[in-house]
Amino acid sequence: MKTDELPIDKRMIEILQGQGIQELYPPQADAIGHVVEGRSLVLAVPTASGKSLVAYIGVIRSVLQGGKALYIVPLKALANEKYDELKAFEVLGIRVGMATGDFDDPDPSLERLDIVVATSEKADSLLRHRTRWLDKMTVVVADEVHLLNDPNRGPTLEVTLTKMKLVNPELQIIALSATISNSLDLSIWLDAAHVASDWRPVDLKYGIYLEDKNSDGNRIEFLDNTIRPIMDRKHNIVSLVLDTIEDEGQCLVFVNTRRSTESLAERLGKANTKLLDEKEAVKLKSLADQLSKKEEEPTSFGARLGRCVEGGIAFHNAGLTNIQRKFIEKNFRERNIKCIVATPTLAAGINLPARRVIVRDLTRFDANYGNVPIPVLEIRQMCGRAGRPQFDPHGEGILIAKDEYQRRKILENYILGDVEAVSSKLGNESALRMHILATIATGFAVDEEELMEFMGGTFFAHQSEIWSIESKIMEILEFLEKEELIRTDDGLKTTLFGKRTSDLYIDPLSAVQLRNAIEAGEDKTKSILGILQAVCSTPDMYTLYMRKKDYDWVEKMVEENMDDFLLPIPDGIEFDFFLGEVKTALLINDWMEEVEENDIVLKYNVGPGDIRNRVDTAEWLTYSMREIARLFGSRMTEDLNEMVLRVKSGIKEELVPLVKLRGIGRKRARSLFRAGYKDISAIQRATLKDISKVPMIGDITAKSIKDQVKE
Repeated sequence: MKTDELPIDKRMIEILQGQGIQELYPPQADAIGHVVEGRSLVLAVPTASGKSLVAYIGVIRSVLQGGKALYIVPLKALANEKYDELKAFEVLGIRVGMATGDFDDPDPSLERLDIVVATSEKADSLLRHRTRWLDKMTVVVADEVHLLNDPNRGPTLEVTLTKMKLVNPELQIIALSATISNSLDLSIWLDAAHVASDWRPVDLKYGIYLEDKNSDGNRIEFLDNTIRPIMDRKHNIVSLVLDTIEDEGQCLVFVNTRRSTESLAERLGKANTKLLDEKEAVKLKSLADQLSKKEEEPTSFGARLGRCVEGGIAFHNAGLTNIQRKFIEKNFRERNIKCIVATPTLAAGINLPARRVIVRDLTRFDANYGNVPIPVLEIRQMCGRAGRPQFDPHGEGILIAKDEYQRRKILENYILGDVEAVSSKLGNESALRMHILATIATGFAVDEEELMEFMGGTFFAHQSEIWSIESKIMEILEFLEKEELIRTDDGLKTTLFGKRTSDLYIDPLSAVQLRNAIEAGEDKTKSILGILQAVCSTPDMYTLYMRKKDYDWVEKMVEENMDDFLLPIPDGIEFDFFLGEVKTALLINDWMEEVEENDIVLKYNVGPGDIRNRVDTAEWLTYSMREIARLFGSRMTEDLNEMVLRVKSGIKEELVPLVKLRGIGRKRARSLFRAGYKDISAIQRATLKDISKVPMIGDITAKSIKDQVKE
């Protein structure tokens, strides 16, 4: 189907054609009739087969008819990508916005927008605040809906869609999925049309790389019976990557640990340096310098990444900051970086195609079960990144076998095997605890009968019998009542504590932990470490692992601060978890004491991105602790007020007045303090010229500061 044949607003067609889209792909043509007629749809097609375009057309069509759209994505990075792409339609008079942040903010400004791009967590939090504009929603897009299968993200997306259907039974839901074996099942649950296809714009050739020391040599054996000999460079990944780069292609390499992404990228960078001509070497050196300048504080982690970039290679893992991640992705798309070595999270929806995708590891570590096989769906998603339209005649998904036995297993399980069915993870106790409280708090269930009826509308109930988790639901209700989060004397109602917990978007068990710490803190002097350990003890905080060399110094810190902890110190196996909480609390404390970022990186064996992630979570939980303290009239409220600012900005107590100014973070605040401007009154007395001379301030920031203190 040609785009000019589409039954949509002609101005939309002009925008699409301006982007070079003259004709729809076959799956798009099969799906488009459903969305333009306002029907719900589950579209299950491979990566890069044009799912997003179908959703965009459905969204814009609905908005131009006076509707309002919510575009739900699993990751903040994906939200940024969708937001940028949808902004192209603002010339039609459409207002596009993004909501991914503060879970305790209903953000009334969103009501003025026509399209809101949000993570599933943010969408859920908006529902908890009963944001009025959600009732006006006419179309919701659920991107990467197969992530219902994810134990962490899945339950939130599932409950959000269940509530959306209840709020507006006429709602059009456009669910986009990778190819899965039970996409029809999803469409029945959502009462939606179903379009599934294996079609791809660029053919994908699956191959197995077998390192053979016999006469045949190293080679890739493709499923279509073709063979590609590979020059032996004494390391299988190096051999495969350089083979691609020499053929003017790009690579994505997936490995199962962060440490492997970094060490392998370094090895590849050194090997690829030998292939660079002078012009390429100069350009990559310039890019590495630019990357270094983007760091707020220089770190050994950033220096390591920069060395890789100089060789035309990069690693991609959770240790990267958002700025580093965006820089790497941008330069890969622009073909400056030839290979990214990544953990599997990169495969979750980010648009980074490459000619060859190499999956080195087919297992990953699970804390409960040790090394476990990676699901077929995830391997297919990784390989689905292979093949760049307009650049490659085909894509190559390469898996690595150590011997003939493993080759046969890979062929049977991952290349010829069926993709797993998506199954609901709502039966998880933590997810149930959180969403049952929210369901009561938002009025979707006023008694046990309505709660069971609500649960009956979930994907879990579509796949299983609700009675199978009825006893678990009753146990959770007992827990919520015992901890005074709900009352059951007259139906199901939240207490003020329960309602605030739901609004704060924290696990009810986290709220109980924080409340208990607040109550214990009433009889103790203020202890920063005690508060931080309480925050880090909650299930919402992802704590650091204890390495062998950590035990001595962390246990010493525990002994020295024994009287400061607000919660009981456990024994036995639980003591190990407690030490991990203390280690994480000490990292946050170092951040608040303005320890240099690189020192934190080295001391805790983390990346700058890990620091930001822990700090963001600690800020959210410290804010939640303050709100709970305020609710109970605790004298800790004032102390926690200050702590929220200190955690957010990474500052000592003396800088708190300065970081209240817009545009002033930890570095600028410290610079002002050293120059003698220790509080607002000192800045008020100073001239604009004096302030502008302070290192890191300058004329523009100085004017902003002076304008603020006048207010």
